[in-house]
Amino acid sequence: MRAGLTFLIIAYCLSQFFRAFLAVLAPVLRGELGTTTEDLSTASGLWFAAFALMQLPVGWALDTLGPRRTAASLFLLGAAGGCVVFATAQGPGGIILAMGLIGMGCAPILMSTYYIFARNFSAAVFGTLAGITVGVSSLGNLLSAAPLAWVVSELGWRETLWLAAGFTLLIGLGIFAFVRDPAKPEGEAHGSFVELLRIRALWPIYVGMFVCYAPSAGIRGLWISPYVSDIFGATLQQVGFATLAMGLAMVAGNILYGVADRLMPSRKWSIVAGNLAVAALLLTFYLLPPASFAIAVAMFVAIGTFGASYPAVMAHGREFLPHHLTGRGVSLLNLFGMGGAGVMQFASGPTYAGLRETLGSEAAYGALLAILSAAILLGLAAYVFSKERPA
Repeated sequence: MRAGLTFLIIAYCLSQFFRAFLAVLAPVLRGELGTTTEDLSTASGLWFAAFALMQLPVGWALDTLGPRRTAASLFLLGAAGGCVVFATAQGPGGIILAMGLIGMGCAPILMSTYYIFARNFSAAVFGTLAGITVGVSSLGNLLSAAPLAWVVSELGWRETLWLAAGFTLLIGLGIFAFVRDPAKPEGEAHGSFVELLRIRALWPIYVGMFVCYAPSAGIRGLWISPYVSDIFGATLQQVGFATLAMGLAMVAGNILYGVADRLMPSRKWSIVAGNLAVAALLLTFYLLPPASFAIAVAMFVAIGTFGASYPAVMAHGREFLPHHLTGRGVSLLNLFGMGGAGVMQFASGPTYAGLRETLGSEAAYGALLAILSAAILLGLAAYVFSKERPA
């Protein structure tokens, strides 16, 4: 099982890489294919939307077929195939299609890992393992920053995507060969997503999942690049540095939330406090825009750190899942998390375009981030009514 989990974690590194690498590729794709910021926000949004929508069939497949076949088949067909489509793209449409395929392929990876954890470990340990997994897998987030910028400058972006396709293929084959499915408990055939939606204790947690991951994922995955490029004239290397710094902060944040999950008396209020800090930082971009590249990066680093509450909210929801619906349950929670990021990315492109026409480029970025701040605050207003744990 250790070898299987290793391949799943490497696959999730690639998932983190794919969801964030447009931020570095944006200047190159703009120059060679004529892609706009709106095109890339659509492509990024489609990655998250495809990822989110696949959670329903993935949840069923995990409970029915098991993680080995579910993860391996989708990763090989979707992620590796999407890389090939990306490498051969001739315009924005090809990039958008490729990102959708890659999102579908990456959809089962983390849930397969969480499924194995949930079946083999206690709920008390799940939060720590979830945080560590996301933290370690965030190496992919880091590789999609400065290292990717260097590889693209040396080899070219198409050659880089061909390399990614080959590596993705190898990891998918490793998942098929080494992952072992946990034994199924009784009652598997009688549960459904409807049963999960009837659990009222999960409703505010779904809202928390929807809003807590979206801002940091969207900013790191796309918006940090045009912000520092348009406002401060950042070069490709500086974009790589900024994305790397925020990626490192997200790694640290995932680990810190995992530690807090074990040490703090309240998981819920740790999540609330962290996301209030993110909302305040986003609002600061509007009220008091950073005066330099360094200050802006420092603020993005803080957002990455405090905004890494995804595994903590997931662990909170895990407490309320029936054992025989583990696969469907973690997938449904993930649907809300990735769905929130997808909605944000789809909406952010046209929202920014409209704001830019009336406010200008710099003020439009600040207003967009202020809207994200308001979304977090609205979501937290519902999440604070969640129960700490089942009665």
